[in-house]
Amino acid sequence: MNEVIIQTEQLSKRYGAQLALNQLNLSVQRGEIFGYLGPNGAGKTTTIRILLDLIRPSQGKATIFGLNSQADSVALHHRIGFMPGELNLWPNQLGRNIVRYMASVRGNVDMRYVGELVERLQLDLNKRMRDYSTGNKRKLGLILALMHKPDLLILDEPTSGLDPLMQQIFNELMRECREAGRTVFLSSHLLSEVQAICDRVGILRGGELKAVETVSKLTHADFRWVTIEFRDRPMLSNLGTIAGVQDLTVNDHTVKLRLFGDFDPLLRAVSDQYVVNLKINEPTLEEIFLAFYGEQRQLV
Repeated sequence: MNEVIIQTEQLSKRYGAQLALNQLNLSVQRGEIFGYLGPNGAGKTTTIRILLDLIRPSQGKATIFGLNSQADSVALHHRIGFMPGELNLWPNQLGRNIVRYMASVRGNVDMRYVGELVERLQLDLNKRMRDYSTGNKRKLGLILALMHKPDLLILDEPTSGLDPLMQQIFNELMRECREAGRTVFLSSHLLSEVQAICDRVGILRGGELKAVETVSKLTHADFRWVTIEFRDRPMLSNLGTIAGVQDLTVNDHTVKLRLFGDFDPLLRAVSDQYVVNLKINEPTLEEIFLAFYGEQRQLV
């Protein structure tokens, strides 16, 4: 049986008349990378702050490792590595001094492992915090979150500002955590990031959880993009009326459409025409995400 690491029950947060989080019921299991996906303002950071007991919920509760996130927050913080969306530390301190201080506060930190992280992330610790770029601040935040090899990583927009090479290093580090049986909970609005490393994804909209699915299931949704190339200009008088056909576009001899359901009605409709090529593409996670948000995406 999979062990539940994070569990929320009817978790809600209200700021006056604004409902930032609405009855969130969520489970995250040991050894998975869970992507918490949504645009700015969806409620991702609010959820993280409640989990870490930085703010209190208006309703409901959250448990981590079976312990109450409020009553047992001090004990839980020993087992959690956290990287906030914005890292605000001592601006005049060298990166090296910040790392040493945080290691002393944490205790039982393997400085050889810290050195490995510094080398892999290519961070110069001899600079002051105020002189770090956004990307270098993210690197420092990752080192501080990972340094004690926590059982649970909670990361808020972790790759914002990282260049593509460092994003690959980040992905490697997260996979290593998963292989070691540790759990990663990361919020993101970068669909490519989530698709690359996450096992499951929760889609948040307006403070409400709209779906929780495996990435593989989400990317095998119930529609496909179909491109048909005809030898002659296609006769399409009835193609747009076929059940399951949407977003139909025509460019010379090529037809592009989104197909829900079976292929048979479509194939029968074009059976009297010479088909040069037929391509079928699964929807991307971005297209699925936009579908959850009720937005229309034109295929080009």
